[in-house]
Amino acid sequence: MLFTAPFWLLSLLMPAAPAQVTPPAPKITWSAARPLSWEDFRARPNTDRLAALTSSSIDATIGCIDFKFSGKVQATFAPSESWVRNAAQASPALLRHEQLHFDLTEVHTRLLRQKLSLIKFDCLHLQPAFNNITKVAFLAWQRDEARYDQESNHGLNTPKQAEWEQKTRLRLEQLAPFAE
Repeated sequence: MLFTAPFWLLSLLMPAAPAQVTPPAPKITWSAARPLSWEDFRARPNTDRLAALTSSSIDATIGCIDFKFSGKVQATFAPSESWVRNAAQASPALLRHEQLHFDLTEVHTRLLRQKLSLIKFDCLHLQPAFNNITKVAFLAWQRDEARYDQESNHGLNTPKQAEWEQKTRLRLEQLAPFAE
């Protein structure tokens, strides 16, 4: 969960980075028109046994303006934290598997938007109510991600991978009213 703060506040809280450090690549917001490519996976592979890793998140910014709730929820992909062991040899099937991780993040982003649209927030007690809702949403997302990798064997079980692709596509369609 991301709670944004004004840039000046962030600059007060974070030490300045050395001049020679390359800034991290900007996050990519989920879009059906913008699928991931191997060029988006910019981190160095870790020692894990996996062939690739997608780092995605549900970023939420909330607040109240004139005692009226305002919020923005987005599925984002972090290129600086995502990696592929060998992009030149990586298969299109592996990229589809990683894309589906990002798609699942969007499914759960839409589910959270749906929940937020149904609740009337009391701006005086916004933080505890929002924290409770997002905690449940994030746990459901994490369970879904783990089940996806387990059932598809990280994309190696082709029939299960195809089943997850179809199921996720259907969920995105059903949640289309909550797309940005």
